[in-house]
Amino acid sequence: MDLRIGIVGYGARSRSLREEAHRPGRGSHIAAVCDSAASARETARADLPDALITDSLDELLTSGLDAVLVLTPDDAHAAVAIRALEAGVAVFCEKPMAIDLADADEMLATARRTGTRVYIGHNMRHMPVITLMRELIAEGRIGEVKAIWCRHFVGHGGDYYFKDWHADRRRTTGLLLQKGAHDIDVIHWLAGAYADRVAAMGSLSVYGGIDDRRDRSGERMPDWFSLDNWPPTSLTGLHPVVDVEDISMVNLHLTNGVLASYQQCHFTPDYWRNYTVIGTEGRIENLDDAPGGTVALWNTRHRGAAAPDETFTIPDVGDAGHGGADALLIAEFLRFVRDGGLTETSPIAAREAVAAGILATDSLRGDGSAIAVPPLDPDLVAYFERGQA
Repeated sequence: MDLRIGIVGYGARSRSLREEAHRPGRGSHIAAVCDSAASARETARADLPDALITDSLDELLTSGLDAVLVLTPDDAHAAVAIRALEAGVAVFCEKPMAIDLADADEMLATARRTGTRVYIGHNMRHMPVITLMRELIAEGRIGEVKAIWCRHFVGHGGDYYFKDWHADRRRTTGLLLQKGAHDIDVIHWLAGAYADRVAAMGSLSVYGGIDDRRDRSGERMPDWFSLDNWPPTSLTGLHPVVDVEDISMVNLHLTNGVLASYQQCHFTPDYWRNYTVIGTEGRIENLDDAPGGTVALWNTRHRGAAAPDETFTIPDVGDAGHGGADALLIAEFLRFVRDGGLTETSPIAAREAVAAGILATDSLRGDGSAIAVPPLDPDLVAYFERGQA
């Protein structure tokens, strides 16, 4: 019998995930959608004519669902997820799980107290470029990991994050959390430990100087996205509130001694992530992040700059979003709802990414000093590491 899935927040993210979760007769179907916006509900009715479409979260949660996808703007993630957990409905919550650390911790505590399953949508743990790099590390190809550097060139940043609610720190805390939660989670995963101290710097260097602003209520990101929106200083129609940083960088000290850094820029001409992982016996670096691209390995000594000692092709795992990762993400979630067990994603890791992102934002908006990341209760950690059993 199909799992009955609900969606809360029928925006841009719902389109790619809906396609993976709505497979009538093949294991799951979207049975209900909740959104406060009339335009979103109208779109949902056209896409899902047999589903319950409502603006009432209570109506959705009492409609007999097995699970719900929480795809709202970030500031509503925790409140919606906690209500669903209290109702006994398994939760898929898009990252970041919360924009406040206390809310993230409450979500974990609620999941444990109620016994309702929670899953956080860190799809990069399924991205082929990341899984390939993790396999090389696990095989010992570069020895013991000692440092990880990530540069994130967010070439679509102006269109993606500065023309809607993402630009308002009340809705996101900041892009070092909203966008950086992905990469912080990957850094933790590749290193095998979480950050215990973070220190950051950043600024609103470009988009804060653009005065052309307007309310885009009723519009969606594809309505204004164009590669012709260049250079960044030429952009128009930014969100009325723009108070998040468009360039930021954070240094992280991890509990196992690994040192990491993450840099994010929202006004580059190109759009991709570059990871360098350095171990005691070599280093790996991705030279692209899409299927068909290359991960390079250096593990012999060279006199200067040198071609890689080996190269590996990033595999193609399908045409779903994020290099095929979205299909793997939803498939894992549905299996988890049905059967339980361990998953590649981790609610504890999601919380640690939120903690590092929030405290790094505090650091960059302060004097850049290092801030300690508060640890979780070991018993709570153990519960989730057992697969929420």
